[in-house]
Amino acid sequence: MKRENVRGNSPYEPIVGYSRAVRVGNNVHVAGTTATGADGKIVGRGDPYAQAIQCFKNVEQALHEAGANFRDVVRTRMYVTDITRWEAVGRAHGQIFRDIRPVATMVEVSRLVDPDMLVEIEVDAVVGEATTRRLSKKRLR
Repeated sequence: MKRENVRGNSPYEPIVGYSRAVRVGNNVHVAGTTATGADGKIVGRGDPYAQAIQCFKNVEQALHEAGANFRDVVRTRMYVTDITRWEAVGRAHGQIFRDIRPVATMVEVSRLVDPDMLVEIEVDAVVGEATTRRLSKKRLR
């Protein structure tokens, strides 16, 4: 099967040697994604909700570049540095996945690479047949 690597905007990708997302067949895996803005700086310092929203924006871009979307997501993993603030991250997750309902995990970690990072999110998606047909039609136009 063909492997497609998707680059993101994290300054750590070339240093560590990873891709924002990888698609093999119908499976898309999005790496742990933080609230990095287009300029490489953290968005929403001190605000886990704002950071989760930015994480999901970055995840959505990676999914799109890999030919997937949020409806294809089957698993999310959320890593937070303060579990007492879980509701803020959960609210952001619910805004996107309330009706999609992937399996989800949220765990507290002692810290992330940058002390300003409060949230890191990764997702796995399986591109469905309907999505594949819809994207193929768009590419043919």
